[in-house]
Amino acid sequence: MISIQKAKQMAKHLRVSLGKHHQEVSHSTALELVAQQLGYKDWNTASAMLADESALPAITFDKSIPILRIFDEAKACEFYVDFLGFKVEFEHRFEPTLPLYLGVMRNGLQLHLSEHHGDASPGSTLFVPMQNIEMLRDELREKRYGYGRPDIVQQEWGQVLEVYDPFGNRIRFCQS
Repeated sequence: MISIQKAKQMAKHLRVSLGKHHQEVSHSTALELVAQQLGYKDWNTASAMLADESALPAITFDKSIPILRIFDEAKACEFYVDFLGFKVEFEHRFEPTLPLYLGVMRNGLQLHLSEHHGDASPGSTLFVPMQNIEMLRDELREKRYGYGRPDIVQQEWGQVLEVYDPFGNRIRFCQS
């Protein structure tokens, strides 16, 4: 898409080019000619319709989706679905005997779990800002998971609740 700045450059080049052939035009006339070449009725219409490059949005990022390495589908589901309360979004295998790639989600927190060798390193740590950390702690402790009873630790930056999955990955839930 042509921007206002680009259209103004085109008008300037048109003036210079016509001037070399001894056909002098004003800047406003050149703007009107460019607007017509771009299919607009006049420069006012063109400038209202064309994008302003200085107002274009900056580079933005959506939320990230961490990929965690897993080695056993049953243990992963026991931990992430049964214990942490995630819901399975999708499961993918290229063939029935190949490694699993699993998407799970809970209240806006999306994780990808992968048995694929090159996708992630075991022993990763995720830092997850959240609200209502006491509710999460109480919910997890009520489940009486055999491999951990997480509790909240007060840090200078907030309350932290750490859980460790069966594959050495750690999730630090934190409430400021």
